[in-house]
Amino acid sequence: MIKKIFLSSIHVLFFLPILALQVDNEIDSLGLSPLFSDHMVLQQKSDVTFWGTSKPSNEIVISSTWGKEVKTTVDKKGDWSVSLKTPIAGGPYKIEIESGNHKKIINDVWIGEVWLASGQSNMEMTLLGWPPNDIINNAEEEIAKSANPNIRMFNVEKQISLIPLNTIKGSWKISSPEETKHFSASGYFFAKELYKRLQIPIGIIHSSWGGTPAESWTSKKTIDIFDDLKKIKQSFSTSSEYQSELKWFSQFEQLEMPISDEHWANLNFNDNEIAKANYNDSEWKEMYLPGIYDNNVNGGEFDGAIWFRKSVYIDDVTSDYVLTIGAVDDMDETYVNGHKVGGLIGIGYWNKKREFKIPKSILNKGENTIAIRAIDAEGKGEILEPMTLNSKNKIEIALSGSWKYKIVAELHNKKFHLYDFDQLDFSSRIVTKKLNPGVPTVLYNGMINPLVPYTIKGAIWYQGESNVGRAAQYKNLFPAMIKDWREKWNDDFPFYYVQIAPYQYNINKDVFSDKSQELREAQRHTLNLKNTGMVVTLDIGNFNNIHPSNKQDVGSRLARLALYNDYDIDIIPSGPIFQRLKVDGEKLILTFYNPGSKLLAKGDLSGFEIAGLDKKYVFANAKIIDNNVELYNDSIKNPVYARYGWRDKAVPSLFNLEGLPASSFKHEE
Repeated sequence: MIKKIFLSSIHVLFFLPILALQVDNEIDSLGLSPLFSDHMVLQQKSDVTFWGTSKPSNEIVISSTWGKEVKTTVDKKGDWSVSLKTPIAGGPYKIEIESGNHKKIINDVWIGEVWLASGQSNMEMTLLGWPPNDIINNAEEEIAKSANPNIRMFNVEKQISLIPLNTIKGSWKISSPEETKHFSASGYFFAKELYKRLQIPIGIIHSSWGGTPAESWTSKKTIDIFDDLKKIKQSFSTSSEYQSELKWFSQFEQLEMPISDEHWANLNFNDNEIAKANYNDSEWKEMYLPGIYDNNVNGGEFDGAIWFRKSVYIDDVTSDYVLTIGAVDDMDETYVNGHKVGGLIGIGYWNKKREFKIPKSILNKGENTIAIRAIDAEGKGEILEPMTLNSKNKIEIALSGSWKYKIVAELHNKKFHLYDFDQLDFSSRIVTKKLNPGVPTVLYNGMINPLVPYTIKGAIWYQGESNVGRAAQYKNLFPAMIKDWREKWNDDFPFYYVQIAPYQYNINKDVFSDKSQELREAQRHTLNLKNTGMVVTLDIGNFNNIHPSNKQDVGSRLARLALYNDYDIDIIPSGPIFQRLKVDGEKLILTFYNPGSKLLAKGDLSGFEIAGLDKKYVFANAKIIDNNVELYNDSIKNPVYARYGWRDKAVPSLFNLEGLPASSFKHEE
């Protein structure tokens, strides 16, 4: 699966006490989730839940400047929870929370509409994007005009856990150019559209992680229904094994994982000597490059900094050369004969081709040393082909083959641990199966459970790419996840999601290996679950980039669903959704939900296929008649089945007059 962007503050939590907010029984302490802080938005006209920790038996008093006050008593475990009625949208207000002699004041509180935004990289993708390849349309303009005190944003910091946690890190931010550029673009555009139409405060809580499957966001109770997923979760380390591994890592000097490009650029592993041509690498191990270097390091699950060195014979040094590397996942610094010739350090360069000019002045006639320090921050680390040296004299030297390598730092629990391999004994290390954000339940535990039961209006979701190839499972898993969340909140809140966009998932571009349409179909079937809605993106995808740049329409279309269903705004909520099929002799008649003012073809009405009982599909002639779609093909005398947009690289042709595309579908009943 294609690697997603992830480089933010990552917390890995395993066997922490469920009570994460510390309670000091000797003083009147008061612990609150960061959700309850300055600039927060509370759901209007609701009984909103406040919770926290304090000294057992203390009285908790919550008072608000809109005139409501509630009281409760801390239980024996030091926990408390209470509901407070909120008025209609407005503000700013102030809330005071008292426990014994301790008081906390929350300022600049607004009452409005609160939504949760979650999913994987297409929800995580910020307004700033991940240059140079993954960018948002008109990003600079959108960021510059994003100041709006009525939109408040909460970014949930990334963390994973094998058990449900009660706390998170994050804070409420007021929409501004400085803040929105680091916030979910889809989430922001959704909030922006809601505010435009409703003119009331909007709070958006963002909790997503690129490259993650739906099962990571699902609780243990639901995962246990799926035997294959249950077994995966059970295969991870025991507490004792993990503690042994922690003890082993504790012996090394540590560096915090950077959180910005500037910090990445200044990261120092005290390893500069390795770049020099005369450095002694005779004792180093060897591996073949290009390729996935994780496969050869620490059991194939390595994150950290690793050096590669290779001696290259050059006979002709009368001209400059160009060093070409297909890409280095994630970052690199590259040297020739001890001279730095290039490198890309920072977020968003994992799949960018490297081309570094090598001046003839630093080359030797004979042996030359190329040294690359690669940093893999998450997922698979790899160096892609081609790897070549090319001169202006049209000499090409292949660099594929054996490279010497040495690990200088390993990334574990958000810290780089600096190794001295000359004195390091790996035999004492217990290697646990590495916990990662793709493990079932770990993101629910770390990034959803701590939000419960903060009162929300509903949720928006953009995910599915990481479940492509497992559509049959997703058809059951995704609605189960939605039910799971609703059960945890004890609320059948609206859940609106984005259908994955067209993208070439198969390198060989074999039409018969298309598979994303099956996942889109599983998403369409999830509409059978009450109070759900689906955004179709067939018209705004990018065949060559899994992160389409048009997030404005994604946010706007999500908002359409909410405005129509939850705020009684007279608006067409979505594009046409297949409803039923009728056989009419040698023709098939298709009826659609949400045809809008009327069905409309953009260009030729194409992409429709029909089949008989043998399910051998052929492309159909299609035309719109009486706001239905009529299909036929002279070669199919008894048509039974139909499908539309049934390709990875589906090209939409059916829309409604409002410009919203129809979903792909397959009718085989």
